Amino acid sequence: MTSASRIQIYPDNTGLVTGTADFIADEAVRSITERGRFTIALAGGNTPRPVYERLATPEYAGRIDWTRVYVYFGDERCVPPEDLRSNYQMALAALCAHVPIPPDNIFRMLGEGTPDQAALSYESQLRANLAGDGFDLVLLGMGDNGHTASIFPGLAAVTETARWVLAQYVEVMGMWRVTLTPIAINSARTIVFLASGAGKAEMLQRVLQGPYEPVVLPSQIIRPTYGKLHWLVDQAAAAQLQPMT
Repeated sequence: MTSASRIQIYPDNTGLVTGTADFIADEAVRSITERGRFTIALAGGNTPRPVYERLATPEYAGRIDWTRVYVYFGDERCVPPEDLRSNYQMALAALCAHVPIPPDNIFRMLGEGTPDQAALSYESQLRANLAGDGFDLVLLGMGDNGHTASIFPGLAAVTETARWVLAQYVEVMGMWRVTLTPIAINSARTIVFLASGAGKAEMLQRVLQGPYEPVVLPSQIIRPTYGKLHWLVDQAAAAQLQPMT
């Protein structure tokens, strides 16, 4: 674990969902108060879905000025937006369709297009919209093989040094994906990793406390340039972590 990392362990998944929703809501309020807007890159997968659903409830939705929220995506499967495998579709169903966020504030990756063109288009949009500034918050998950977003072991995105967005064919998944690169992610003010369940315990220990080998464990390449890195995990995922001395 790097010195810039902070880890919060919750007793169970319910606590993790509530804690993450509180964290995101607080960051949104802070960003809007300080800078007039909140830019967030959402994660796909199963772990963040209940967080999005919690944010869509009246208790949380009322805490945030959604007209000042700008939603981006950390990665996308190269499928049409209505496809159930689409990260955009998941975020829409779980969160965006249930809060008063202007449609023009949602910036999806064009998964239905040519992968390389989709990556170039998204990078151009990010550079224009963020104007050289990083995201306020990037939300990430960690895969069983140590990948994050669609930065998979051994693929080009792990070692990319110039591009903000890349298209990659992920052989283990049998499909093309578009992903933010570490450059775009690490420029964020705040980065949050989520990990839940006993199935993530061994990998979490390797990523946080094992040798630094990011080509093998891409989650290790996430090291903010100047921002803060938080790991929000439940007790089951944290079971193999060694006490820090």
